[in-house]
Amino acid sequence: MANSSCVTEFLLLGFSSLGELQLVLFVVFLCLYLIILSGNIIIISVIHLDHSLHKPMYFFLCVLSTSEIFYTIVILPKMLINLLSALRTLSFMSCATQMFFFLGFAITNCLLLGVMGYDRYAAVCRPLHYPIIMSWKACGQLAATCIVSGFLLSLEGTTLVFSLPFCGSNKINHYFCDISPVIRLACAETYISELVIFIFGVLVLIVPLIFICISYGFIVHTILKIPSAEGKQKAFSTCASHLIVVIVHYGCASFVYLRPSAKYTSNKDRLATVTYTIITPLLNPVVYSLRNKDVQLAIQKMIGKTGFSLKTL
Repeated sequence: MANSSCVTEFLLLGFSSLGELQLVLFVVFLCLYLIILSGNIIIISVIHLDHSLHKPMYFFLCVLSTSEIFYTIVILPKMLINLLSALRTLSFMSCATQMFFFLGFAITNCLLLGVMGYDRYAAVCRPLHYPIIMSWKACGQLAATCIVSGFLLSLEGTTLVFSLPFCGSNKINHYFCDISPVIRLACAETYISELVIFIFGVLVLIVPLIFICISYGFIVHTILKIPSAEGKQKAFSTCASHLIVVIVHYGCASFVYLRPSAKYTSNKDRLATVTYTIITPLLNPVVYSLRNKDVQLAIQKMIGKTGFSLKTL
């Protein structure tokens, strides 16, 4: 890919226009980054240690949390360094690598959220067949399909972007190597590449979202048939956490990626990107720990065991 390009490195402008406010952003983003890591690690640990959470729903949550950790590792450490550094360059290959892993984990997350929607449909609408539909073998195959599909699509998208010639400006008006700000620097016609990437975006965002909406349509229809108010509330509560994460994640990602790069506006898009690169991974452990009684109880049990172990020492 590098042979067709005159540009050997890119300059990430990031938040350089904010001047001294970058130090404040560094502190805020560092705190959020640490919360994201610790929150998702706690979710993974609790699910692994508590046998009552060894269910398909929590298996997919564990896979999602793992993906979210690597997703943020790809972007946030470099962004934090750039907030304190005057040297914000990234080699051509490093930029391509960052885009590949970012898109890989991002697409995996989108597909996982779709699978989690199907899991909720099977649990609420087909409870008698649920153990067969969502067997551990099926769960493993679905998770593996999401990961492999995510990185195959990412490889195709990244190759499309970096096979273009880059012979002019190397200044990326963003805090990481995202598709729209990078493709705008190409010194060739990008219509075909953008069209293919847009189609990928529709496949990754709209198709799973439609699938989730249909699943929740059946879920709502089934829940409304439950005679007791308590039963309805319990059924809705198991789906509410997933639905909140879906709305934020798909909403922001669709705003950025389902448009031509010509309509890219740095400030608005950067704000939307911050939402799904920082807020969504943060939202995942917060929402699932605050709204899910099973996870809350498991965390309390783990804290209780830890406290007891420390007392015995």
